[in-house]
Amino acid sequence: MPIYDYRCRSCGGTYDVLHKVREVPGDVRCPSCGSQDHVRLISAPAVRVASGSAAAAPSVAAPSCCRGGSCDVN
Repeated sequence: MPIYDYRCRSCGGTYDVLHKVREVPGDVRCPSCGSQDHVRLISAPAVRVASGSAAAAPSVAAPSCCRGGSCDVN
């Protein structure tokens, strides 16, 4: 079941909603003011990387902005 983030256009509050299979997005109400006037926000997807996997290790051949780790990015 997906979780969507919303911002209420009436009061400006933000909230998330776990949508069930048969739930209609128009049924969503702001928990603060009860308004149905909202906009769905774009949110980053949740990504899980298992420890010890190749995807978790940085690539040696990948270019670095730091050129040797001199900045605090890594």
